[in-house]
Amino acid sequence: MRMEVLRPKELDIHSGDEIVSWAREQIGIARSILDNPGGGLVFATQTIGQVRAGLHERDAERWQEVVRLLDRAEDAAVRREFATTRELLDKAAAKLS
Repeated sequence: MRMEVLRPKELDIHSGDEIVSWAREQIGIARSILDNPGGGLVFATQTIGQVRAGLHERDAERWQEVVRLLDRAEDAAVRREFATTRELLDKAAAKLS
């Protein structure tokens, strides 16, 4: 069987302030699945890390405080400190503007 590759998939870079909407949505998803059985913690921490990395990559100086909160939230999640994680996620989401 032969596979035809036409072009690489375009990256979704969330241009401009679209990153704020994307980040808020992703934080909400992570918050809602954090302590779900069946992989919620894994997907939530992955999502937190992706948002953190995306914001840092976009504008490290602008998002420094949010990135720091997300880093702490990810660490708290790994330690199964779910109340602390949710509090930090809420603070990070509130600082997105």
